[in-house]
Amino acid sequence: MLGTNCYLLSNQNNCLVVDPGGDYDILRRELENESLTPVAIVLTHAHFDHIGAVEDLRLKYDIPVYMHESEKEWLVDASLNGSELFGVGKIQSSKLPEYTIGEGQSKVGEFEFEVFHTPGHSPGSISLWFENDNILIAGDTLFNGSIGRTDLPFGNHQQLIESINEKIMSLPDDTIVYSGHGPETTVKQEKQLNPFL
Repeated sequence: MLGTNCYLLSNQNNCLVVDPGGDYDILRRELENESLTPVAIVLTHAHFDHIGAVEDLRLKYDIPVYMHESEKEWLVDASLNGSELFGVGKIQSSKLPEYTIGEGQSKVGEFEFEVFHTPGHSPGSISLWFENDNILIAGDTLFNGSIGRTDLPFGNHQQLIESINEKIMSLPDDTIVYSGHGPETTVKQEKQLNPFL
């Protein structure tokens, strides 16, 4: 309902599912059409619009969830993940994530990436940098021409700006940034045109 982007990162037939939004049926069809087998779910943060399909994916594929330690309770608590606040019903999973990940190198199955802890939009926001592919999945930290909201509970504007400047803007200019909503961008484009930076 909020146009959340879900990303499937594939290595031949296996894939990571990043931020499985709320459209499970669309996601399942895409996985089947592409003959992809999910090996894990990785969450950039645990707001309700990014976690809606977690439970269905877990049940169908028996796969683990990875996310930042500071928001693990949000996955199972509608009062924390915002679904109660926005009046969309209780969106939550039946259990906590199997694994937590934080700042530094991470490996999930055969997928290797670097995790940047980028709080501000939410305390446990993370961005995933796939250096060899020159892409960053930024969640709701940075958008094409904008930044993540900080007027929600636990948001912090100054912290968000610091996260972007210290972690994301230091990446190579040609890094492609895939955001939680809207079209992709590049580090260079945001350095030059983003009015919030």
